[in-house]
Amino acid sequence: MSTPVPPPNQPQPPYGAQPQDGNPYAAQPGQPQPGAPTGNPFGGQQPVGAPFGGGAPFAPVAPARDNIGLGILAAVVAAVVAAAIYGAIIGATKHEIGYAAVGVGFVVGFAAGKVGGRNPVLPVLSAVLSLVAVYFGQLLGEAIIGSKELPVTVSELFFDHFSLLNEAWKADSDFITYLFFVIAAVAAFSGTKKAAD
Repeated sequence: MSTPVPPPNQPQPPYGAQPQDGNPYAAQPGQPQPGAPTGNPFGGQQPVGAPFGGGAPFAPVAPARDNIGLGILAAVVAAVVAAAIYGAIIGATKHEIGYAAVGVGFVVGFAAGKVGGRNPVLPVLSAVLSLVAVYFGQLLGEAIIGSKELPVTVSELFFDHFSLLNEAWKADSDFITYLFFVIAAVAAFSGTKKAAD
């Protein structure tokens, strides 16, 4: 007795299974037909991760981009945090560090560009905010240094004697101080452009 050969590119019957009446695709005795109810309440469910109609799962929602309001908010928050860190670095080392000023500018610009997108206002605004952040960071650094030498706290010196703190900053300022402002603004501008790409 010879077994009929199924046509090419067709599924083969399981190993050892005998075709029924010459039909290699017929179900074996005791096995349900494809699509027939099996009594299994979970048998007809979709695979895990498949959406309701089958097929590919849902794509994740793209992050909100090109939102100038969120970009400005992100830049302001980044400027406050970066200014505090920059001031702490100056207070700890008693020196202005150029790389820290670059970091302040880049962080402000990157936050604005990443959240706000390609809005042409954001690079300019982040450059201005980085100037403000570097200025307040340097003032905070002066306040930390002054609090170590005077019998006042950093917050008292910063909030109650701000004009005195500003005068001390002006007396300590030199060409390098203003160069750090320029570097921070350029870093913020380019950081915004890079993050938006």
